[in-house]
Amino acid sequence: MGFLAARWRKAEQSANLDEWGLGGRSFGTWVTWFLLGGDLYTAYTFVAVPAAIYAAGASGFFAVPYTILVYPLIFTFLPRLWSVSHKHGYVTTSDFVRGRFGSKGLSLAVALTGILATMPYIALQLVGIQAVLDVMGIGGGEHTNWFVKDLPLLIAFAVLAAYTYSSGLRAPALIAFVKDGLIYLVIAVAIIYIPIKLGGFGEIFDTAGKALAQPGAVAGKPRGELVSGPNAQWAYATLALGSALALFMYPHSITATLSSRSRNVIRRNTTILPLYSLMLGLLALLGFMAIKAGTDIQGNPQLAIPQLFEDMFPSWFSGVAFAAIGIGALVPAAIMSIAAANLFTRNVYKDFLKPGATPEQEHKVAKLVSLLVKVGALVFVLTMDKTIAINFQLLGGIWILQTMPSLVGGLFTRWFHRWALLGGWAVGMLYGTLAAYGVASPTQAHFGGSSKEIPGIGEIGYIGLTAFVLNVVVTVVLTIVLKAVGAPEGTDETSPADYTADAGDKGVSVELPPATPEEAPAGR
Repeated sequence: MGFLAARWRKAEQSANLDEWGLGGRSFGTWVTWFLLGGDLYTAYTFVAVPAAIYAAGASGFFAVPYTILVYPLIFTFLPRLWSVSHKHGYVTTSDFVRGRFGSKGLSLAVALTGILATMPYIALQLVGIQAVLDVMGIGGGEHTNWFVKDLPLLIAFAVLAAYTYSSGLRAPALIAFVKDGLIYLVIAVAIIYIPIKLGGFGEIFDTAGKALAQPGAVAGKPRGELVSGPNAQWAYATLALGSALALFMYPHSITATLSSRSRNVIRRNTTILPLYSLMLGLLALLGFMAIKAGTDIQGNPQLAIPQLFEDMFPSWFSGVAFAAIGIGALVPAAIMSIAAANLFTRNVYKDFLKPGATPEQEHKVAKLVSLLVKVGALVFVLTMDKTIAINFQLLGGIWILQTMPSLVGGLFTRWFHRWALLGGWAVGMLYGTLAAYGVASPTQAHFGGSSKEIPGIGEIGYIGLTAFVLNVVVTVVLTIVLKAVGAPEGTDETSPADYTADAGDKGVSVELPPATPEEAPAGR
């Protein structure tokens, strides 16, 4: 399907970034829904959310409210971003930031942040595939030759790289139908079949509550909680809100959005995407089921769900479930690599290395960069400890949130000064990184989590949200100062009408005849 997608809705002039990197901006409501669902609800989500429930209980459910919060938020700004991007041919968020604020420096900061935050996200998709392969026993044991051990992952990578290179965004868009269909099927079966085998939900919650109350890795504290207590509420709420704000700052989320053919497609999708949140809530319950089933995780909570499927399902349906997780990794990994390639091509290569690049040259560079991004993610997975990839993903969420003032702020106001936005971004990035570095856990001295005491409040909260608030405060203060001293502002190439333009309003310049005296007062 990935290779056949190259011929799906193929345009006559396909050697350009719009066609390869955005699918020709031609996707309707259902294709966009599956593409965004395949993009946001990844294999790592499938593996990590229940794993968090398995390891710590209720705190892992933060993913459910944050995916509910996110859709009203994006309803307010994504249609505006689609419109202005459609009107000016923007491919990335950095394109918009450069056009809105007239600042290549700010655009470069947003682009590099996006690429930096996306790399570990791609790596985690490969971690998801590897978890399935470990449970299946494919690749040999720990003492097997490294090449033989990692060969299945290398094959999966080769397939991903090849169909992404040839088909661009059309490949994950088409495969997303299969991926989401399989995931819905597996969860529908699991949520009915497994509780029946385990004695019902009453038994599951009772066993999980007792297990989570047992002493955990931190001396004197339980392993987790079946229901979040008062002490966890600030951390839970700030993590949910911060994650909701960050989700559609990621380049792959924007890439899938800009591939839509009209702003109404975006609006409709914000109303039907919460169906995935329902699925996510059911998926999270599998963590409690794994506790009840006594699943052997071999010291790695990421194996909880693949191992639960292996233990509970007949072998043929375990294969279906593993296929769902595997395809659930390939779809978002493809979109993420395309999004990173779009950013590099437009906002590094064209802006700084070759300003006169033709559409054909952009197309070629983007395809090559998408391969390099995936190779980097593969090397990351094969050479580093998996906890490092997870830590970098936590950092990725903190980092990408710092681009929100430039993107969302720019969609609604031109008041912010470009240098102030750059200063706020730098402060937020620096604080977020240093604060995360100082968080320890029972197993590691640094980057042991994403929550820390909020300065001035004294409660434990999400570092990314604290950094974001600091970012906004610095941006506002610097804007006031810079405007007071008359610092030069960049040229805004957009106009108010661009933010509500729809398909067909492509911004073609039309020469009008001179107005007659009768028409002049009307403002023609």
